Amino acid sequence: MSSIWVYPGQGAQKINMLHDLPKHQLVNQYLEHASDVLETDVMLLDQGDALKSTYSVQLCLYLAGVISSSLLQTYGVRPKFVAGLSIGAWAAATVANVLSFEDGLRLVAKRGRLMQEAYPSGYGMTAILGTDRTQIERWITQIDENTNVFIANLNAENQVVISGSVQAMQKLVAIAHEGGATAKKIEISVPSHCVLLEKQAQQLACFMEGIQTKQPTIQYLSSTSARLLKTDTQIWDDLAFNMSRVVDWHNTVQAAWERGVRLQIEALPGTVLTGLARKVFKEGTLLSFQNTQIESLIIAMQKQEHFV
Repeated sequence: MSSIWVYPGQGAQKINMLHDLPKHQLVNQYLEHASDVLETDVMLLDQGDALKSTYSVQLCLYLAGVISSSLLQTYGVRPKFVAGLSIGAWAAATVANVLSFEDGLRLVAKRGRLMQEAYPSGYGMTAILGTDRTQIERWITQIDENTNVFIANLNAENQVVISGSVQAMQKLVAIAHEGGATAKKIEISVPSHCVLLEKQAQQLACFMEGIQTKQPTIQYLSSTSARLLKTDTQIWDDLAFNMSRVVDWHNTVQAAWERGVRLQIEALPGTVLTGLARKVFKEGTLLSFQNTQIESLIIAMQKQEHFV
């Protein structure tokens, strides 16, 4: 039996998510240091107007993921695996010591700006519920060839996220409703995880050249390939290009289960990934930092380590 810590992507953000972090000296140190590195007050990033920005959202999610994990690590526990959905992969890689917190901040800031500047409006993502990838691919073929809409996330067997222009997604949602599926708009203002961000991914990869990386000290599961990536070079590629690659979260969770993971802890904020793992983890334990006392998380980790 082993554990995995998972990190959510955009859509999980909440107003005051940094202000609501646990009251702890370590939290204050991280937030102050982040403000120094970015030369801006990070406590302004989690307010309503700021969170309309992809830049602010991604930095907030990165900070929340790394800080909540660091709090757990102060109690002497660590997981066997980490995995993150989209921007969450950056927190996962930082916790696995592939890159430094400081470099992570700067790169996440660059990533957010690249994505936001490429698509300032008119694009986004929508979750389609109650159907599968094959059916959605058929529906996409019913739309005009030049309409930009793509499969983006495979979150669960019956939950697929599409990405593209608002106009194209509206057409697909109408077809989905006729086919008995439901849809939910996600609070993301860019068309992530599709070819529309290939150029920006390449730009980020160039920006990442020369930055020091290390071999992972915690095993890293890629949410795009649902495979274990064993080298920093592989993980570096995964981080650079995950914005333009389809996320296969369902099979990532399945891969963790097949490797003996029986405890999943979701880092702050939210419980989205906890919900997505329920079907796979029927006989395992799913906990979230959001809804669980830190003492209970520590006890669960210690029990897991006892049974390894």
